[in-house]
Amino acid sequence: MSQTPPQRINKYLAQSGVCSRRKADDLIAQDQVTINGERALLGDLVKPGDLVKVAGQPVFEETEKIFLLFHKPFGVICTADPKANNNIFEYLPNDLRLIQVGRLDVESSGLMLLTNDGEAANKIMHPSSNHEKEYLVEVTATITSDFIRKMEDGVILDGSKTKPCKLGKINDHTFSMVLTEGRNRQIRHMCEALGYEVSKLKRERILNLTLGKLKPGEYRELKKTEIYLLLKGLE
Repeated sequence: MSQTPPQRINKYLAQSGVCSRRKADDLIAQDQVTINGERALLGDLVKPGDLVKVAGQPVFEETEKIFLLFHKPFGVICTADPKANNNIFEYLPNDLRLIQVGRLDVESSGLMLLTNDGEAANKIMHPSSNHEKEYLVEVTATITSDFIRKMEDGVILDGSKTKPCKLGKINDHTFSMVLTEGRNRQIRHMCEALGYEVSKLKRERILNLTLGKLKPGEYRELKKTEIYLLLKGLE
């Protein structure tokens, strides 16, 4: 019988559903991770039978990959901090250790993906991923063709231009928007830069996953076919 080969500590933590690889590197640098009681270093290998702890808590590699879709309501905070009132994890099963794949600000609603698969989460969130996310946006001012053109071409934020995106006008105050990047409050800041104020923002899609019939505050597990297509799209 072949043994499981050793793997790097950051990959082990990601596959255990603790965090993404990037966050794992941060925890290691902060001396929060140990292997068999010894402080872990970047690049350390975890062998079968090793005991890994994060902040003193044992970590075990997950065998079953779990993916949940959640319809985040307006006002819910995307944080794992249990001290934060009305945080996203109050709506989810408390026996699962899940990673948020990206986030939505407290004033936005819509689709959130959560998983214990740190590798998949990292691939979706990585700045170079170019994976599509679709939003429904309502603004207070009348949408013009000039506004659409400038948004699609890219807007200067913090000294750099946003990537080209796709807009579809729905009515005078509502449009759909497909992004392939995820800067902090990007859509709101893009609109503000052009003199528009966002009154409502809802995420409808992440890659092949859509909100569907999920009501605010509801969640569901992905079907096996959905997981297959999602992971296939990340290859």
